[in-house]
Amino acid sequence: MNKSNSRALFKGSAEGRGDNIDWELRPGGMLVQRRDEGAAAAGPMIKVKVSHGSYQHEVSIPAQATFGDLKKLLAQDTGLEPPEQRLLFRGKEKENDECLHIAGVKDMAKIILLEDPASKERKLEEMKRNQNIEKACQKVAAVRAEVDKLSEQVSTVAAAVSGGTKVADQDFVMITEMLMIQLLKLDGIEAEGEAKVQRRIEVRRVQNHVETMDALKAQNVNPLCKNAVAVTTQWETFDSGVGSLNAPPPSATTRITHDWESFD
Repeated sequence: MNKSNSRALFKGSAEGRGDNIDWELRPGGMLVQRRDEGAAAAGPMIKVKVSHGSYQHEVSIPAQATFGDLKKLLAQDTGLEPPEQRLLFRGKEKENDECLHIAGVKDMAKIILLEDPASKERKLEEMKRNQNIEKACQKVAAVRAEVDKLSEQVSTVAAAVSGGTKVADQDFVMITEMLMIQLLKLDGIEAEGEAKVQRRIEVRRVQNHVETMDALKAQNVNPLCKNAVAVTTQWETFDSGVGSLNAPPPSATTRITHDWESFD
């Protein structure tokens, strides 16, 4: 009698008695009730004490679970992802696929949790990077406040020129120089991430004000030619995204000569 036939036979007779029992034939011919493999794999529940620095965690886990399973449970309490954890039992680090009961972990056993050094270093670098970005944003914000004040002066000059009021050349020079000072400040800010975006926006804003002052200065000289094209400041953009002044290249001059040919 083979295994499949025996199992079917005894299962049918059990059903005839009103029971729902499944049987299996063990090597050697012994017939036993089939085990629930899921329940057997889980095994009895135990509690383990995990020390993480000054913190103590008590975790309930099946005795036949692995250290990898324990890391998944600890991730909820510690905030450390499983790859960031190192578990030590009896002075030795345990691999993820090692089973607790095979390693000798029993109820109320003590396990030490350490954060992976590489993970800790990455977090420190990320924290330092975020701090640098925050400082850069604060510096950009300080420049923005100064540009806001200069923007009001540019608007005042624009209103005066549009209304036909003569504005002193010194006013144009002073405001433009102040704008260039703010541009130099922005150029000296080392920024990345969000701070870099804010700096780029502020650089373009300053450049627009300088170009506006160039146009207003030309209109101030000749009020009747409001639509005249003004020569604006030339900008050179560097990798940092900051524009700086750059003198336009000299235009080539053409020398015109007249060669005359004499006829007889």
